[in-house]
Amino acid sequence: MSKIKLSENTIQTIKNICAEFQNKEGELINVLHKVQQNLGYLPAEVQELIAKELHTSVAKVYGVVTFYTFFTMIPKGEHPISICMGTACYVRGAEQVLNEFKRQLKVEVGQSTFDGKFSLNCLRCVGACGLAPVVMVGEKVFGRVAPAQVKKIIAEYRDTSARDTAKSA
Repeated sequence: MSKIKLSENTIQTIKNICAEFQNKEGELINVLHKVQQNLGYLPAEVQELIAKELHTSVAKVYGVVTFYTFFTMIPKGEHPISICMGTACYVRGAEQVLNEFKRQLKVEVGQSTFDGKFSLNCLRCVGACGLAPVVMVGEKVFGRVAPAQVKKIIAEYRDTSARDTAKSA
């Protein structure tokens, strides 16, 4: 993986976030959450700067980032798609739904589409077992999803992106 160069603005943002938490090592998880909220992900270069600012090792920061599933070192797509693979969803066809998303988007789990519009991930349980199988696109929950609906769900978000681009032009 190639290294990225952090902009001065990004460096300052990270330093400011660390300072909000008094540059305390004990605030590592809070710092990581806030930095990821701002940047979208936590690449190695960001982890190195956080380690420096919190006076801790890069290994410790990396360990926390890789231990907790809500942190990511890979940029997410504009529309993150999450497929629930909990027991209720799985037995009601979540794997087939996942396979259709993979086929339609031409990505594997954990990847983003080439254009950066979509990323695909799996979740353990979203707590909506009565709606199984469940798919989340961003914060929106789709229930009782069948493989035949996948194309329509993707189109809804592709079309939204195209409309937003046209409005801003």
